[in-house]
Amino acid sequence: MTNATQGPHAHAEDPRNANVLVWMNGKLVPRDEAKVSVLDSGFLMGDGVWEGLRVYNRKVPYLNAHLRRLAEGAKALDLDIGMDAHALAAAVAATIAANDMISGVHIRLMVTRGLKRTPFQGPSVNVGQPTVVVLAEWKEPSEQVRARGLDLFTVHVRRGRPDVQDPMWNSHSKLNCVTACIQAAKAGADEGLMLDPHGFVATCNSTHFFVVRDRELWTSSGRYCLHGITRGNILRLAREQELVTREADFSLTQVYSADEAFCTGTFSGIMPVRSVDGRTLANGTVPGPVTETLARAYASEIAKLCPP
Repeated sequence: MTNATQGPHAHAEDPRNANVLVWMNGKLVPRDEAKVSVLDSGFLMGDGVWEGLRVYNRKVPYLNAHLRRLAEGAKALDLDIGMDAHALAAAVAATIAANDMISGVHIRLMVTRGLKRTPFQGPSVNVGQPTVVVLAEWKEPSEQVRARGLDLFTVHVRRGRPDVQDPMWNSHSKLNCVTACIQAAKAGADEGLMLDPHGFVATCNSTHFFVVRDRELWTSSGRYCLHGITRGNILRLAREQELVTREADFSLTQVYSADEAFCTGTFSGIMPVRSVDGRTLANGTVPGPVTETLARAYASEIAKLCPP
């Protein structure tokens, strides 16, 4: 049974998740006991950063890149995690081992500024250490959704400028993406396609967006989206496949007439797109040849990085 999670994050419920052990500030606790205070900065203010990770054969591909991005976001927010990359990697490994997880696992690594003595935005009222959580779940992307392809809807919610809230922060505060997700769902779509402040295509509400035109791979300039780990790896793999890649401004007109489109993310990898705003791409045939080539290359690299 697939749960209500939309599109690229749709997955079947796994009863094992009710009993997972969650790593919280150095201790492994049962999931139903993994709680934070109502005075935690993440709960009160969305003040924190996080990373999504996948597990294959007990290993996490691209872990160092994820930890670098986490550290960059924390530095920008002047948030001292209190743990270096080695210690965070050890916490992830301990969580995987404690739950005897092998593959088909998704991890959310979360860091907040920790407890406040009273509700207030400023860190001056924070007390104690940051809250660090590693939540692992058995979770596989829906192959049924992958086979039919995603339907996207362009939402009115724009990606913000970096002087408002830098879109490169993978922060706990995701209200613009939440409202984009809601609007897409109300329109009957799987995911919201978001434009930048100038009206060019930026990203989706929870994934990155690519189009293929005349066997060239296009994605946004990157100025108004998170620097996606999977996004960057797909661009690199495309160049290794001798495909022309473009990171540039382009409009919805160029999306509607694209030969192929797909979304990328750590959870689902590459997910083909079937339609955008009711316009069916390439007669609805998914995946397209370039999408399929890149999906195979990505799967092959994961297999090499995470052997049994």
